Amino acid sequence: MTKLRAAFICAALLLISIPSFSQDPNFYIFLCFGQSNMEGAAKIEAQDTTAVDKRFQLLEAVDCPNLNRIKGNWYTAVPPLTRCNTGLGPVDYFGRTLVAELPENVKIGVINVAIGGCKIELFDKENYQSYTATAPDWMKGMLAGYEGNPYARLVELGKIAQRSGIIKGILLHQGESNTGDKAWPEKVKQVYENLLKDLELKAEKTPLLAGEVVNADQGGVCASMNTIIATLPQTITNAHVISSAGCPDGPDNLHFSAEGYRMLGKRYAEKMLSLLGKP
Repeated sequence: MTKLRAAFICAALLLISIPSFSQDPNFYIFLCFGQSNMEGAAKIEAQDTTAVDKRFQLLEAVDCPNLNRIKGNWYTAVPPLTRCNTGLGPVDYFGRTLVAELPENVKIGVINVAIGGCKIELFDKENYQSYTATAPDWMKGMLAGYEGNPYARLVELGKIAQRSGIIKGILLHQGESNTGDKAWPEKVKQVYENLLKDLELKAEKTPLLAGEVVNADQGGVCASMNTIIATLPQTITNAHVISSAGCPDGPDNLHFSAEGYRMLGKRYAEKMLSLLGKP
């Protein structure tokens, strides 16, 4: 056997051994990250768990024995969509609205990695350890669910999702813990660009949708942050701000109520639909 022929045989065997994946162009994937309002802080009500279309799928981010879910597997997106005992959030009605408005051959998949109370610095892939080293005790249990590195988990799951579908956008809801931080848009840009690089995405095809925190019209205690969030499109060309005006909040004036999350989630979806070319 010649060396050339042997090389061809080895190459063929290698190709056979590599698993193949069927990437569906009509399976739209969305990465979601942030702090508690992305996590979901409202009580899940009966209307939120019934009639969830199977075209709306969740790639589970942590092992949840109580929900019979395993990290890295797809499930119908019945809340909770973040960790095992989180509440209703904007991603729930983002996905529901998309499947209701898009053609029946289109599926929606979401990945939600969020940590209540965290600053955007937690998602800085280069410097997150300096942030987690001083994290309060109440946050450490949540961090443990992501092995201490939520950004890495988001990328890990993003790569798994890309075997099945196409990443169409990124959703962010974060800012309360960075209220008043004028460098926040640049910090978000760094996270966004890292995600693009690590998942081999193109900026012009991957919009970033960032939601406002609880609005001043609801007495939001961090509402001043919305003036900084509003500047994000000046830093990231393909960023879009989702208004929280009129979205009801809870008693703490920090988190949205269930109805507020439903409204905000629909607004994320409406913007995404317009970016997908659907009026």
